[in-house]
Amino acid sequence: MKERIKNITVDSTGTIREVLQAIDRGALGVALFVEPGSEKFVGLVTDGDVRRALLKGLGLESSVSRIDHPETITATVDMGMDEISAMFSKPIRIVPVLNDDRKVVDLAIFNTHVYLPVAEPKFGDAELRYVSECILTGWVSSAGKFVTKFEEQFAEFCETKFAVSSSSGTTALHLSLLVLGIGPGDEVIVPSFTFISTANAVTFTGAKPVFVDSEPSTWNINPGEIKKAITAKTKAIIPVHLYGHPADMDPILDIAREYNLAVVEDAAEAHGALYKGKKVGSLGNMGMFSFYGNKIITTGEGGMIVTDNNDLAEKIRILRDHGMDPNRRYWHSILGYNYRMTNIQAALGVAQMERIDQIVEQKRRNAILYNKGFQDIPGITLPPEAAWAKNIYWLYSILIDEEEFGMSSKKLRSQLKERGIETRSLFTPAHQQPIYNTGQSLPVCEMLSRCGLSLPSSVNLNGNEIERITGEIRTLQECASNNHHIL
Repeated sequence: MKERIKNITVDSTGTIREVLQAIDRGALGVALFVEPGSEKFVGLVTDGDVRRALLKGLGLESSVSRIDHPETITATVDMGMDEISAMFSKPIRIVPVLNDDRKVVDLAIFNTHVYLPVAEPKFGDAELRYVSECILTGWVSSAGKFVTKFEEQFAEFCETKFAVSSSSGTTALHLSLLVLGIGPGDEVIVPSFTFISTANAVTFTGAKPVFVDSEPSTWNINPGEIKKAITAKTKAIIPVHLYGHPADMDPILDIAREYNLAVVEDAAEAHGALYKGKKVGSLGNMGMFSFYGNKIITTGEGGMIVTDNNDLAEKIRILRDHGMDPNRRYWHSILGYNYRMTNIQAALGVAQMERIDQIVEQKRRNAILYNKGFQDIPGITLPPEAAWAKNIYWLYSILIDEEEFGMSSKKLRSQLKERGIETRSLFTPAHQQPIYNTGQSLPVCEMLSRCGLSLPSSVNLNGNEIERITGEIRTLQECASNNHHIL
């Protein structure tokens, strides 16, 4: 923010040419002018004020002081956000924030997207057309052309032979474990640092989730800890591609082959991520994805299992449809579930798949902007991207070193909330959750949970909004490190 203020500041003895140059540098449509030497705030002029001055006959070398402009509305550092927000109106979009010396220390900028959520879906005309078709034709339940089309699209995207849809990511994972024959008395190794559904899906089968720690470099399950957790009861490993970054699959697959274990990839957050050039989900026996509202693409709720194994795919289709015999309607020889995706949900999915590559690349472009904005801010660890990985940055998540940054991640989240910026804490490790509470000490995932937060990550974000977020965090860090009052 300091750099941005400097870019749009001109001495009150300067010229209109200098004002235009400042307006161009700042890309905000305004320039500030201050007293020479003292840098005390004098006023704010807009590009409209300058245009009117030129139309009246003033030249580019005319003094700034000759530009007519309304009296500038200013705020002070002791004002709250609600008080400052009340200052905005149709003509007032930027309010300089002054300290006790009348120097500009911040800019309150009105944005039509004042509140920046962590995630939000992006829909277009195709979603509306396809869903409308479902409604107009009456094909709204689990039968309909969009279910099959969505499955075909997703299998092609993941470079697998088969894809089977389900009602949610959790049910997709549950189905995957069921068709592997996992049940009571079995153990499944999972990372503790994941959303709770990974562990819950294991518990649904009657098996026991066995929690292991993460590696600090990728935040994913530590392959070196997996072997230590294997017992005679172990039947499978669920690596999670957390926050869009692939787990290190080669050593995991080596361990699985050595001990004859199944591998089910939890790729709920990683649609399109690459491990050594291969799509996640295509590396183990099966992979599962979620299409919840905050995911890379969404069907509102929904999930998908991908695999190259036809027998597994066929068994999943039967289990998700009440265990009904595919060749004899209403004939049930096994216990099944109502885990089907609706045609309306799939219609959304088909439309979303038409631009999934653009969505993934926008996520990556936003991450680049975030990384650039956080350069040289002490105490921030950026999200990982290993040399062998393509991270799709489902949620752009950072770690805060409290001592170096000057405040905890929890305090930073609170301060950003006051500024209309939603954040989210990282997952609480499963081994610390009340329903499991194993009493284990898993220091890496505990540190990640304690120090981490996710920032707004929607593809609807633009560069100015990311600059706003990184600028606010930079300002908060500077204030914290200098023990200044935080607005």
